[in-house]
Amino acid sequence: MNTSIQTLPKADTHKIAMLILCLFLDLIGMLSYLLPVLGEVVDIVWAPISAVLIYVLFRKHNGALGGVVGFFEEIMPGADLVPTFTLMWIYKYYFSQRN
Repeated sequence: MNTSIQTLPKADTHKIAMLILCLFLDLIGMLSYLLPVLGEVVDIVWAPISAVLIYVLFRKHNGALGGVVGFFEEIMPGADLVPTFTLMWIYKYYFSQRN
């Protein structure tokens, strides 16, 4: 009986882990809609944290620009639906020439 387990290459595992992390961080950013009055106050706290996280996660792939965009996306009322982390992940793994 052959019970071999196939594993993904390390690069693919890292890519999937990054996607899950990005989806989770976008979900955190969207949670402010659950708090109708306090949501915008939470966004004021989350905006700089989000910007720093985008910069740290995507440094080599326009992380600074993504951080600025993420900051303004979080600070602007009603713009929380934009999945900035996930869009940066897509850019990094599918559109960046330096991949």
